[in-house]
Amino acid sequence: MAMMDLRTEIREFLSSRRARIAPEQAGLTAYGGNRRVKGLRREEVALLAGVSVDYYVRMERGSLAGASDGVLEALASALQLDEAEREHLFHLARQSGAPSGSRRRRPTVTVRSTLQQVLDAISDAPAWIGNGRYDVLAMNQLARALYSPVLVDSRRPANTARFVYLNPEEAQEFFVDYDQIASNVAAKLRMEAGRDPRDEELIALVGELSTCSELFRQRWASQDVRLHRSGRKRVRHPIVGQLDLDVEPLEMAAEPSLHLNVYTAPAGTPTADGLALLASWAATQQTMATEM
Repeated sequence: MAMMDLRTEIREFLSSRRARIAPEQAGLTAYGGNRRVKGLRREEVALLAGVSVDYYVRMERGSLAGASDGVLEALASALQLDEAEREHLFHLARQSGAPSGSRRRRPTVTVRSTLQQVLDAISDAPAWIGNGRYDVLAMNQLARALYSPVLVDSRRPANTARFVYLNPEEAQEFFVDYDQIASNVAAKLRMEAGRDPRDEELIALVGELSTCSELFRQRWASQDVRLHRSGRKRVRHPIVGQLDLDVEPLEMAAEPSLHLNVYTAPAGTPTADGLALLASWAATQQTMATEM
């Protein structure tokens, strides 16, 4: 992929969101029993958003440049967008109004030594720093132990999106909820693409996954987007068995392109015991490596 085609991204996103809404869901009366389009018609979206049909058609054809926040809010309401979809729409609109240009490589982000110190100070929970492309840029000892199946690939930085889609057998064994994980990864990558459709490394990653994984092509084509949010992640670790982890992704004000992920479990639960056992195993491995 030479670069993300922004007009195509806008067209496919808006048309896919329009297609999922039945007239009845939007409070409209569907006249006639033979509708030739799935979901709402363009003129119905224009009516709900309070804009002319010509204006909406122009937007759906890929031109969001110049659309005011009020128009975008009305369009988000008409298409019943959730928080992530609304944010994605605004990202696409901002990029549509930006000067055109070829793809570009982002400056390499180096995790400062003080951030590694912060990670190392978190001794009872796996913690790691990543970016929107799913690159794993820094980890503490317990995170390295937890994600040992992901780190088998010698390429660095390790990338969990590649693990999920290019090593599906290992990923299905590791992630208990593999299908949901796969959907989330594609949706978050598309969210990242809306923020910066000219990011050369992201373009290369999406191209690689699209070429090598039919499942990724299907999930990418869904046009779904998702925000990084707290939640639950269940993994099946080869040493300590299943761990049901609470995940907190924390934004980093000094490094807005990065996020800190911390995995925890309530005290006294089997997962907390499993993390303690994993920490003990990791310390043993570290000692053995030092003594060799």
